[in-house]
Amino acid sequence: SAINFLERLCLTWMFFFMMCVAERTYKQRFLFAKLFSHITSARKARKYEIPHFRLKKVENIKIWLSLRSYLKRRGPQRSVDVVVSSVFLLALSIAFICCAQVLKGHKTFLNAAHNWEFLIWEAALLLFLLRLASLGSETNKKYSNISILLTEQINLYLKMEKKPNKKEQLSLVNNVLKLSTKLLKELDTPFRLYGLTMNPLIYNITRVVILSAVSGVISDLLGFNIRV
Repeated sequence: SAINFLERLCLTWMFFFMMCVAERTYKQRFLFAKLFSHITSARKARKYEIPHFRLKKVENIKIWLSLRSYLKRRGPQRSVDVVVSSVFLLALSIAFICCAQVLKGHKTFLNAAHNWEFLIWEAALLLFLLRLASLGSETNKKYSNISILLTEQINLYLKMEKKPNKKEQLSLVNNVLKLSTKLLKELDTPFRLYGLTMNPLIYNITRVVILSAVSGVISDLLGFNIRV
C-alpha cells in the first residue's frame, strides 16, 4: 500500500508539474501578445518601454507581420500542445467514465471511493483547462486584433487629404493593409477551443462522444430522452 501510494504521488506530481510548465508557457505567450499589440500605439509603447512604429510604410507592415509570426512561434510549441491535448483527453476519459457510472446507478455513484477520486481529478483538470482556455483566448484576441490595421487605414485616408502629392504611395500602403487584414483572418485555425489548439481527431471526439454521454446522463436523470 505504501509503495502504491508513493507511485501515485510521484505520477501525480509529474503530471501537475507538466501542467504548470504548460501554463507558464501560455503566460509568456500572452505577455508577448500583449506587448506586440502595443507596438503601434505611441502612448502604450512609451509606458511599457518597447519600440514604436506606425504602419504607414510597406516596410513597416512587412516588419509587423514578420514580428507577429516570430512571436507566435517563439517558445515550445509541440511539447506544450501535447501536454494540453493529453490533459484534455484525460479529462474527457474521466468524464466519460463518470457518465457511464452514473448511467449504471446514479444512486450509488458517490458510495465508491474511486468515484470521489475521479471527481477530484476531473475538477482539477477542468480548472487547469479553463485557465489555459482563458489565456489562449486572450492571446488570440491580441494577435487577431484587426482594429489596429483598420485604424492605420483611417490614418492613411486622412493623410491622403492632407498630402495629395503622396496619394499614390499611400494608396499602395492602404492596399497592403487590406491584404494583411484578409491574411490574418485566413490564418486562424478552425480547430481551436477557446484558444487551445486542438487536434482534428480530438476536436471531433469532443463533439460526438462527450455530448452523447452528457445527453444520456441528462436523459437518465430527467426520465425522458434529450438529444444534445
